[in-house]
Amino acid sequence: MNRALNAPRVLVLGSVLGQAMGGVRRHNAEVLPRVAQILAARGGSLAVAVGRGGLGFGLPSTVELLSTNIPAQGPLRRARSEGRWTRRLAAEARAAGRPFDLVHSAHQPLSRNLGLPHSLLVHDLRNLSAAHAILPRRIYARRALDRALAGATCVQAVSAAVKTELVETFGLDKESVWVVGNGADHMPVLPRRAGAGARLLVLGHIEPRKGLAVVIEALADDPSLPDVLFAGRAVGEEQERLEALARSLQVTERVEFAGAADEGDLPRLFAEAACVVCPSELEGFGIVAVEAARAGAPLAVSRIAPHEEVASIATPRFEVGDASACARAIHEAQQAPTGALEQAQKNAGRFAWGSVADALVTSWIEGLGR
Repeated sequence: MNRALNAPRVLVLGSVLGQAMGGVRRHNAEVLPRVAQILAARGGSLAVAVGRGGLGFGLPSTVELLSTNIPAQGPLRRARSEGRWTRRLAAEARAAGRPFDLVHSAHQPLSRNLGLPHSLLVHDLRNLSAAHAILPRRIYARRALDRALAGATCVQAVSAAVKTELVETFGLDKESVWVVGNGADHMPVLPRRAGAGARLLVLGHIEPRKGLAVVIEALADDPSLPDVLFAGRAVGEEQERLEALARSLQVTERVEFAGAADEGDLPRLFAEAACVVCPSELEGFGIVAVEAARAGAPLAVSRIAPHEEVASIATPRFEVGDASACARAIHEAQQAPTGALEQAQKNAGRFAWGSVADALVTSWIEGLGR
């Protein structure tokens, strides 16, 4: 049997992995060590091409780290550099008698000439959304993704919702797209301690696609709601816009922007939250909803496809942008019986990083075998 069909040597393009904590960085930090272990047990291996910005997390010795000068910023410049470096690393590996079988990426654009079969993991399609990207960016993103998908040996989507979008938008065969999701078992679960004065928690980057304005509007519509803590890195001018909205609605005193939360502080934030609110207009997966449910926190989510996919049937939903419905969903979540929270917690247990790593390796092996 061809070794690559059972035990591939995979090179991961890691030039963007020095970025601030978010879904992509967390995914790689959790999955790459597990993938390396799976491949090593089969006789394969995993290497990461580390860009000039370094890595934002540590990796075990089972992962081979290859230093490059690939820049993290400037998509076209990065793609050209990735092409040159990938071809160079592939040639060096062949000369050493340990050739790579596949190069894997989770960002675009990709060089048209990587010199190896490639695998592409798609986290979301935000840059194709008319509501969240200007026309030139949408045109560029569509062309870049179309090229990357057309030449891919295997394609992974971070959720069934993203897979459906890929199939419908690009005409892909649904059997050629594997779902490789997220896990939520990376954090300890602390006992609930949401006492008097507990606040709503909205976790994640402060950016337009997160739909955060609806929570501030809900506070203005319903004074009985708890105050809200936004914990996330501000992107662009979105925080300023939201602060102005809070002033105009006279709820400034009830809203706090705390900046990006330290990863180690997340268990406490979930344990102390009166309710976790996920109001996003666009997500690829909905990791915060799964983390909150696993932590046993009351949870209210917007009615978008990724939330429908990952949230328990017992989790209160509200339509995107509907402040009154958001307020009702928060009250419903706060009043949820213990059984509903336990059901949501059990549902969240489906999402484990070990299973994600297995799915990714399986997609590589099956893709190479097609």
